[in-house]
Amino acid sequence: MLAASLALGACDANVIKHGVQFHEGDLQQVQPGMSEEQVRMNLGTPATTAVVNNGQAFYYISSTQSQTSFFLPSEKDRQVVAVYFTQGGTVERVANYGMQDGQVFDYISRTTPTSGQELNYLTYVFKIFGGK
Repeated sequence: MLAASLALGACDANVIKHGVQFHEGDLQQVQPGMSEEQVRMNLGTPATTAVVNNGQAFYYISSTQSQTSFFLPSEKDRQVVAVYFTQGGTVERVANYGMQDGQVFDYISRTTPTSGQELNYLTYVFKIFGGK
């Protein structure tokens, strides 16, 4: 009985979270027209920034992994929240990218980006942090 309970206890999966974990409603606080400083106050410091289409972009990266006993962790979810700014430094739009069936997917607009510099950058971010 003791051996069976120890074996079952070793099968519990640990959930490991990395990066920024937003609560429901955090992204709704960021509205078009807000300044970069206001976004930092609401969401914190971005993991990375980039110049995209003549404007600035903030990227907040998070991932959730699961690990069972002595096995290597496996990634269950990965998300990149992108806040795009105009040339004037105000919020243009917010996108929440994730992995769905192996493709970069925007959970807010429910679309998959097609081409351009932004997709290349996001693909790079997902590959380097996801190892895929």
